[in-house]
Parts: sequence; structure tokens; C-alpha cells
Amino acid sequence: MKIAKASLVSPDHNFWYGSFAVAISTFILAYSARFGQVSVLAYYGLWLPLILVDYRHSLGNYTRFYWIIAFGVFACLSVFWSAAPGVTARAGVQYLSHIVCALIAARTVNVRTMALGMLAGVIFVLLYSLAFGGYHYDPLDGDYSFVGAFASKNQLGFFASLGIYFAFACIFVLGERGFARLLALFGGCLSGYALIASQSATSIIATAATLVVMIGLSVTVLFAPRTRKTLFALGIVLVLGLVFVGLNLGGMAMVLGAFGKDATLTGRTYLWAEGIAAGWESPVVGAGYYAYWVQGFSEAERLWEEFYIGSRSGFHFHNTYIELFVELGFIGLLLAGLVIVRVWLGYLLRLLHGHDVMRSHLLFGVAFMLLVRSFFEVDVMHPYAIGSFLLYYSAGLLAASKPARDLAFPAAQPVSHLRVRHAR
Repeated sequence: MKIAKASLVSPDHNFWYGSFAVAISTFILAYSARFGQVSVLAYYGLWLPLILVDYRHSLGNYTRFYWIIAFGVFACLSVFWSAAPGVTARAGVQYLSHIVCALIAARTVNVRTMALGMLAGVIFVLLYSLAFGGYHYDPLDGDYSFVGAFASKNQLGFFASLGIYFAFACIFVLGERGFARLLALFGGCLSGYALIASQSATSIIATAATLVVMIGLSVTVLFAPRTRKTLFALGIVLVLGLVFVGLNLGGMAMVLGAFGKDATLTGRTYLWAEGIAAGWESPVVGAGYYAYWVQGFSEAERLWEEFYIGSRSGFHFHNTYIELFVELGFIGLLLAGLVIVRVWLGYLLRLLHGHDVMRSHLLFGVAFMLLVRSFFEVDVMHPYAIGSFLLYYSAGLLAASKPARDLAFPAAQPVSHLRVRHAR
């Protein structure tokens, strides 16, 4: 039996394979640490063979992606000054190959296929956690939290946030009907339950902020591009005003208190200070990718002990930019920051100018959620992580000179995005 290439690599004809590959990738990236090397090989098996099917379409002209892969290349090069060169070499190759997989996905999977695949994948992830997960006692919070099949409530909360977001996007941005809408409703309810059970303040705040912004943009895109820019500027002024008033009236303390946090964010401000101090020891190029949290290194051992990390692994500074500064210095911070900011700003500008409205609307929400979380979590600088996969998928689509069509099935488009053709 001969399989048509288009059913594997064409964004307009590979809905079933693309959604399957994204769903399985989501599950693997959630539990790769749990299932080990076999799951990682399966992840590569979903994307890298597409190069053999049609290498020109799967890879394209990678010179357009120089700003996307620069950070991954620099992470690999840090092996030459790394404090733990063996760890850096392995992690750097893993991260760079992970970027390649995400860029292949960007070349071969359109945004509707990705959204539905992500939603299905998150549902599988959460069902697995509910079936086989458990609770974990946090000595810093002094409370038990449901962590599912993860090692951290924040990871469970992140996937629950993604489930809520993509359920919202499928209904209100893509305008799905029928079975896809039922899937979105089920996924949204399941994710909402998991988010509450996780008690992850970061995830709850990031989800709420993203949904508020997305709803505001849903109204904004109904107007002409010039009006959109004015409304967006007014919205920024309003938000900044509310933040200023809230801070002066003790709003921050009230928000933190609602989640059982104190002014130190349960020790994070101390951890941030320690990270900044560590970064200044090698401010230009850092200690090397993955070369700080290494067993046997005195500073890592000290922080693991202070924060009750018995496993002596899987810990970070709970801030993407501080983590970047420590591991790869100002150069790494600049290269990674370029990707994060350019993706967020790129889709915002496309949305305000009326270019690829549906795709820009959906992927701006993804970029916004990752941006909010970047100040409290490290989602985008590790290999085999769903945050970095989504970031580089979004960057790959943004870098495309001729963006692929957003939808495989035009009937799924909401009315607000349709062009009405008048009869002559």
C-alpha cells in the first residue's frame, strides 16, 4: 500500500497524522522523565522521519530560522567553557534536536491541527495523572497538593492551563463545531478540575490573565486595523493604571494571601537573589548549559538542601531569565530573550495589522501565557518540554515567508473571520 506524501507532510492534507503526532508528542513531553529513553525515541520517530518523506518541505530554507536556532547552537557551544562539559554536551544536543522537531512540526502541521492535537494530548495527560497520580507534601507551603503523575504541582498546573486555553481557542477562535466542540468542552472541564486540584498559583494566574487578554482581543479584532491599535493602546493604559492602583492599595498582598503565599513568594525571592549572585560569577557566557544543577557541585547541593529537594534534581531558579543568566550569561539571555519577545511581539503586530488574524490570535495567546509564566517558571529552555516545543513551533510559523493556510476545513471558521463575497 502506497501512502501519499501529502497525508504526512502537507498542512492542508495531513490532519489525522498531524493531530496524532501532536497528541502523542504532548503525552511524551509530559512524562519523558517518567518513561525514559523509549518515549524520547518515539518522539523523534514522529517528526524526524518526515525529513525522509519530503526533506525540502519538512526542512525548508533554514537560513530563515537563524534567530530561532541561535540559542540552541550557543547552548551546544557552551561545552567548551562548561563546568560540567559532559552534561552540557548531552543536554545541548538534546535541546537542539528538540528545536528541529518543533520546526518540522511548524512546517508540516497547521494551527488548527496543532490545537486539536494539543487538546487531545492534554486530555490523555490529565487522565493519566488522575488515574495514576498522587499527592505531594511541600515543606515550604506546609500543605499537601495534588501533583498527578508529575514531580511538581506546577507542571500539572501548566498542562491544565494549556488544556483550558486550547479548549477556549478551539471554540472561540477556531469556531469548532460537532465532535471537536464536545472534545473542547470535555477538555476544558477536565483541565479546570486539574488546575484547581493542583493549587498552582502560577498556573491559575497565568491562565486567568491569558483568558482575559484573549477575550479582549476577540473584541478588538472585530474592528478595522487602525481602530485595533487604538483600542489596544487604551487597554495597555487601563491595565497599567489598575496595576498601579492595586499595588498602592495592597492588591499584591491580597492576591498572594489568596494563594497562601507571602511577600517572599514562598522563598522564591531568596532563590532569585541566589541565582543573580551566581550569574555574576560568569556574566558573559555563564557556567554552561545545564552545568549549574549538577550533583556534587557545592552551591547546587546547598540550595537543594535548603529547599528540601531530596532527589537532588529537577530544580531551577523559578525564573527563566535568571536561569538563562546563570547557565549562559548575558549572551544566552539575549539569544533566548530574542525568541521569546519576537514571537510574542510578532503575533501581536500581525494581529493588530490584520494579517493571518486567526493564526495570530491563537498563537499570540500561547506566547502570552509562556511570557507570563517565564517570570516564575522555566518552561522553554529545557529539552523534551511542552513549553519549548510550543515556543519553537510558534517561532517557526512566524518565520515562514509565506504562511500556510490556517485551516484544513474552511467550514470550521467562525463568522467573525469569514470574508463575505457579494454576488455580482
